[in-house]
Amino acid sequence: MTTTTEALSATTLLRFATAGSVDDGKSTLVGRLLHDSKSVLTDQLEAVERASASRGQDGPDLALLTDGLRAEREQGITIDVAYRYFATPRRRFILADTPGHVQYTRNMVTGASTAELTVILVDARNGVVEQTRRHAAIAALLRVPHVVLAVNKMDLADYEESVFAAIAEEFTAYASELGIPEVTAIPISALAGDNVVEPSANMDWYGGPTVLEHLETVPVAHDLAHCHARLPVQYVIRPQTAEHPDYRGYAGQIAAGTFRVGDPVTVLPSGRTTTISGIDLLGKPVGVAWTTQSVTVLLADDIDVSRGDLIVPTKDAPATTQDVEATVCHVADQPLTVGHRVLLKHGTRTVKAIVKDIPSRLTLDDLSLHPHPGQLVANDIGRVKVRTAEPLPVDSYADSRRTGSFILIDPADGTTLTAGMVGESFAAPDPVKDEASDDGWDF
Repeated sequence: MTTTTEALSATTLLRFATAGSVDDGKSTLVGRLLHDSKSVLTDQLEAVERASASRGQDGPDLALLTDGLRAEREQGITIDVAYRYFATPRRRFILADTPGHVQYTRNMVTGASTAELTVILVDARNGVVEQTRRHAAIAALLRVPHVVLAVNKMDLADYEESVFAAIAEEFTAYASELGIPEVTAIPISALAGDNVVEPSANMDWYGGPTVLEHLETVPVAHDLAHCHARLPVQYVIRPQTAEHPDYRGYAGQIAAGTFRVGDPVTVLPSGRTTTISGIDLLGKPVGVAWTTQSVTVLLADDIDVSRGDLIVPTKDAPATTQDVEATVCHVADQPLTVGHRVLLKHGTRTVKAIVKDIPSRLTLDDLSLHPHPGQLVANDIGRVKVRTAEPLPVDSYADSRRTGSFILIDPADGTTLTAGMVGESFAAPDPVKDEASDDGWDF
């Protein structure tokens, strides 16, 4: 007989994020998903019921299932990214409930950076607003494959089809301009439970899936045959024991693609070539390994490989460069300025770098560009040019979200300053001539 653990391990995993304006009902939707999918423990529900009763509410406030910070509960808003894990018989989920305030845009970037689907909520009474466009633009920048438009509070709009249709049409047109490949619009009432887990009896004009049904059936894109295979080396394993006197393995989590025993590979940035002589997975040899598996790779030749190196197929090796141009979201309170000395962390490799130029800052409200702003402050999204002290094997973010991304770190205290996405985006400006002084950092 198949156990529950075995059944869950056989199901696919979907990472998704929720976003929307303040009071659009994100936390209530998440709470409804957890409650109606029987993913809430009895003591959790009892605690929510007690907290709701103390506020004079008739029923449980399901938003309290995700708004865990004291400030969030007191203000009735989401501030931090709340991660929740739940499962149904068809799929496992990691959910990131992100805040809606403009000043917490960086939190949405964090939550959606690994998401394969984003649920953007819109209040049926207000329609598409500035923050809706902002979140759609972020989803496009982060190359989120699937976007769900959840038109919430349909109960307050008398469940009118015309209200839903107008909002869906406006949002879909805007998403198309951003290059978002797929939008699924669903009319819901998170408070009443309409079309969240169960189909709504109040909207018989809607024949599409519920939110949970769509989450359970949306394709999870793991087309390994067309991925650029990449293995960032995290650790060199050399036990030097009597049982394993000559064992030398290179451990890491496969960031993309598939590796097989016998594959010719190149180690970057050195450029040395060899072949894979063995792959160990969970202590046992295997012939093939793929994306997200943590493995130890053995190479046919004794070459210099250390933490931070990247193992790639010889026929599909990325070019190495010291000049990185990217779209970034600044996440620190300290501004990022031209000439800023930073550490750039790409995969498992960290190198010194300097910000050579900030060609433009993007205004998400209308997608206009502000040329040469001189600096980026918290929540700003813009283009930067960075010069690194050592060559880096980077992919375009459009090709690989894992090996096309990086972060900039303050070398003084280790604070994460900026999250970057290599290559062009829908907001890519025209090439701008470098005029910034390097302040003595000559790479």
